[in-house]
Amino acid sequence: MLRHAPMEKKEPQASEQVEPFALRDCSLMSLATGVRVQNLRELREKLLVVDRSAIYHHFWGRLLQPHFVEPEYNNDFASWAWRALHEKALAERLSMVNPARMTDIEDLRQELVEIVEARLDESELVPWARTDQAFHFIRSQVVVLDTGIRVERPEELAEIVPHLSRESIFYHFIDARRRTPGQVDDFSAWLSGYGDTYEELRSRLSSIDPYFATLEDLRAILSGIFREFFQGGKEG
Repeated sequence: MLRHAPMEKKEPQASEQVEPFALRDCSLMSLATGVRVQNLRELREKLLVVDRSAIYHHFWGRLLQPHFVEPEYNNDFASWAWRALHEKALAERLSMVNPARMTDIEDLRQELVEIVEARLDESELVPWARTDQAFHFIRSQVVVLDTGIRVERPEELAEIVPHLSRESIFYHFIDARRRTPGQVDDFSAWLSGYGDTYEELRSRLSSIDPYFATLEDLRAILSGIFREFFQGGKEG
């Protein structure tokens, strides 16, 4: 009986099977919603109905428009609880909410509501803010800009990523999770077009928690991962 030698599995070529990776930049346009709250009960009521993009903005928007007043509280709700309501315990609870672990904005909304309701149940007194310290809900819109740069081969990421702008890192590694199947970053989505070839690399990318890092930190982490994978950790 004749035995056929197994066919050699060839790595797909980007030019033949996978479209080049289009590098984008972005800016975040902040838009007033006209919704403001003065106390914790009002916050709960508005959280139930406010636009999804407002909740997204108050967690992720500060990465592009950083606040330096209370860096230990990494979302606007926690910052307001500490600064305006003087509710340190509540601020700490809110600051522990990680939107990167939520599958949907509605899950994030529900988590916030439950934390606020739990605090309201703990006391008969409703925490109030001064008139000039009301919480103003802001929603944001991502404006996308095409850089014109195309990545033809995955190994080029090791050279390109270290030079990406903060806004590009935000768009491709954070905002992408709202756009891609499986809620992954754009790099992982693109690499999946090569089948299992870059499964290990995609696994490393998926292990990064983007919420508790600055965009500069994320760029450095991503640069290190791509450099180690493609260049064995060598600079340049």
